[in-house]
Amino acid sequence: MSTRWYPIYQRGNPQLRVFLPNFWMKLIRSRDEQPKNIVTFSVSMQMTKYDVKNYLEKIYKLPVVDVRTRIEMGSTKRDQVYGYVTKNDDVKVAYVTMPKNVEFTFPDMFAKKDEAQKSDEKSLEDTKQGFKKFLERNKKRPGTPGWFSI
Repeated sequence: MSTRWYPIYQRGNPQLRVFLPNFWMKLIRSRDEQPKNIVTFSVSMQMTKYDVKNYLEKIYKLPVVDVRTRIEMGSTKRDQVYGYVTKNDDVKVAYVTMPKNVEFTFPDMFAKKDEAQKSDEKSLEDTKQGFKKFLERNKKRPGTPGWFSI
Protein backbone atom coordinates (compact mmCIF):
# COMPACT_ATOMS: atom_id res chain seq x y z
CA MET A 1 0.00 0.00 0.00
CA SER A 2 1.23 3.47 -0.72
CA THR A 3 1.72 6.07 1.94
CA ARG A 4 1.45 9.80 2.05
CA TRP A 5 4.75 10.08 3.93
CA TYR A 6 7.84 10.60 1.83
CA PRO A 7 10.19 7.59 2.22
CA ILE A 8 13.12 8.09 4.56
CA TYR A 9 16.67 8.35 3.24
CA GLN A 10 18.54 5.09 2.78
CA ARG A 11 22.21 4.74 2.01
CA GLY A 12 23.26 3.70 -1.45
CA ASN A 13 22.53 4.71 -5.00
CA PRO A 14 20.25 5.03 -6.82
CA GLN A 15 17.66 6.43 -4.46
CA LEU A 16 14.52 4.81 -5.79
CA ARG A 17 11.63 6.74 -4.29
CA VAL A 18 8.05 6.65 -5.42
CA PHE A 19 5.52 8.95 -3.82
CA LEU A 20 1.98 7.69 -4.25
CA PRO A 21 -0.96 9.27 -2.47
CA ASN A 22 -3.54 7.21 -0.60
CA PHE A 23 -6.28 8.35 -2.96
CA TRP A 24 -8.71 6.00 -4.66
CA MET A 25 -11.79 6.49 -6.81
CA LYS A 26 -14.55 4.02 -7.63
CA LEU A 27 -17.06 4.55 -10.41
CA ILE A 28 -20.60 4.03 -9.10
CA ARG A 29 -23.99 4.02 -10.74
CA SER A 30 -26.09 6.99 -9.70
CA ARG A 31 -29.41 6.28 -7.98
CA ASP A 32 -31.15 9.09 -9.84
CA GLU A 33 -31.28 9.75 -13.58
CA GLN A 34 -28.59 12.26 -14.56
CA PRO A 35 -27.46 13.97 -17.76
CA LYS A 36 -25.00 12.05 -19.94
CA ASN A 37 -22.09 14.34 -19.07
CA ILE A 38 -22.22 13.78 -15.28
CA VAL A 39 -20.31 10.86 -13.73
CA THR A 40 -20.57 9.69 -10.11
CA PHE A 41 -17.57 8.43 -8.15
CA SER A 42 -17.08 7.13 -4.64
CA VAL A 43 -13.79 8.67 -3.44
CA SER A 44 -11.59 8.49 -0.37
CA MET A 45 -12.62 10.81 2.45
CA GLN A 46 -9.36 12.78 2.27
CA MET A 47 -9.87 13.87 -1.34
CA THR A 48 -11.04 17.40 -2.05
CA LYS A 49 -12.78 18.72 -5.15
CA TYR A 50 -9.45 19.92 -6.50
CA ASP A 51 -7.82 16.53 -5.89
CA VAL A 52 -10.63 14.79 -7.81
CA LYS A 53 -10.33 17.22 -10.72
CA ASN A 54 -6.53 16.94 -10.90
CA TYR A 55 -6.69 13.15 -10.54
CA LEU A 56 -9.01 12.78 -13.53
CA GLU A 57 -7.30 15.39 -15.68
CA LYS A 58 -3.69 14.37 -15.08
CA ILE A 59 -3.96 10.59 -14.87
CA TYR A 60 -6.91 9.77 -17.14
CA LYS A 61 -6.77 12.86 -19.38
CA LEU A 62 -10.51 13.54 -18.95
CA PRO A 63 -11.85 17.07 -19.43
CA VAL A 64 -13.51 18.16 -16.19
CA VAL A 65 -15.71 21.26 -15.92
CA ASP A 66 -16.96 21.01 -12.33
CA VAL A 67 -16.75 18.71 -9.31
CA ARG A 68 -19.26 18.59 -6.47
CA THR A 69 -18.82 16.40 -3.42
CA ARG A 70 -21.00 15.27 -0.55
CA ILE A 71 -20.55 12.93 2.38
CA GLU A 72 -23.02 10.08 2.57
CA MET A 73 -23.67 8.84 6.09
CA GLY A 74 -23.13 5.15 6.77
CA SER A 75 -26.11 3.09 7.86
CA THR A 76 -26.60 2.21 11.54
CA LYS A 77 -27.92 -1.08 12.81
CA ARG A 78 -28.86 -2.23 16.32
CA ASP A 79 -27.95 -5.78 17.33
CA GLN A 80 -31.10 -7.70 18.25
CA VAL A 81 -29.49 -9.83 20.97
CA TYR A 82 -27.02 -7.55 22.77
CA GLY A 83 -28.49 -4.18 21.83
CA TYR A 84 -25.29 -2.45 20.75
CA VAL A 85 -25.30 -0.16 17.72
CA THR A 86 -22.97 -0.62 14.74
CA LYS A 87 -22.40 1.98 12.03
CA ASN A 88 -20.93 1.53 8.57
CA ASP A 89 -18.23 3.93 7.41
CA ASP A 90 -19.21 7.22 5.81
CA VAL A 91 -18.57 7.57 2.07
CA LYS A 92 -17.65 10.65 0.07
CA VAL A 93 -19.44 10.87 -3.28
CA ALA A 94 -18.12 13.09 -6.08
CA TYR A 95 -20.27 14.24 -9.00
CA VAL A 96 -18.01 15.13 -11.92
CA THR A 97 -19.40 17.30 -14.71
CA MET A 98 -17.69 17.02 -18.09
CA PRO A 99 -18.22 19.25 -21.13
CA LYS A 100 -21.57 19.01 -22.93
CA ASN A 101 -20.08 17.32 -25.99
CA VAL A 102 -18.73 14.44 -23.84
CA GLU A 103 -21.19 11.63 -23.14
CA PHE A 104 -20.56 8.95 -20.54
CA THR A 105 -22.49 5.70 -20.43
CA PHE A 106 -22.04 3.30 -17.55
CA PRO A 107 -20.29 0.16 -18.83
CA ASP A 108 -22.60 -2.81 -19.30
CA MET A 109 -20.52 -5.58 -17.79
CA PHE A 110 -23.12 -8.32 -18.20
CA ALA A 111 -24.14 -7.76 -21.83
CA LYS A 112 -22.94 -11.19 -22.94
CA LYS A 113 -24.92 -13.01 -20.27
CA ASP A 114 -27.23 -14.75 -22.76
CA GLU A 115 -24.34 -16.06 -24.84
CA ALA A 116 -22.53 -17.32 -21.75
CA GLN A 117 -25.70 -18.93 -20.43
CA LYS A 118 -26.26 -20.76 -23.74
CA SER A 119 -22.67 -22.01 -23.77
CA ASP A 120 -23.07 -23.15 -20.13
CA GLU A 121 -26.23 -25.07 -21.03
CA LYS A 122 -24.44 -26.67 -23.99
CA SER A 123 -21.49 -27.72 -21.84
CA LEU A 124 -23.90 -29.12 -19.23
CA GLU A 125 -25.61 -31.22 -21.90
CA ASP A 126 -22.22 -32.43 -23.17
CA THR A 127 -21.28 -33.42 -19.62
CA LYS A 128 -24.54 -35.32 -19.14
CA GLN A 129 -24.05 -37.18 -22.43
CA GLY A 130 -20.48 -38.05 -21.48
CA PHE A 131 -21.61 -39.39 -18.11
CA LYS A 132 -24.29 -41.53 -19.77
CA LYS A 133 -21.65 -43.00 -22.13
CA PHE A 134 -19.44 -43.69 -19.11
CA LEU A 135 -22.27 -45.55 -17.36
CA GLU A 136 -23.02 -47.59 -20.50
CA ARG A 137 -19.37 -48.63 -20.83
CA ASN A 138 -19.03 -49.58 -17.18
CA LYS A 139 -22.36 -51.28 -16.47
CA LYS A 140 -20.79 -54.57 -15.42
CA ARG A 141 -18.07 -53.12 -13.14
CA PRO A 142 -18.74 -53.17 -9.39
CA GLY A 143 -18.50 -49.78 -7.70
CA THR A 144 -20.05 -47.72 -10.48
CA PRO A 145 -23.52 -46.16 -10.18
CA GLY A 146 -24.93 -48.37 -12.95
CA TRP A 147 -23.75 -51.68 -11.42
CA PHE A 148 -26.83 -52.30 -9.32
CA SER A 149 -30.43 -51.91 -10.39
CA ILE A 150 -32.68 -49.41 -8.66
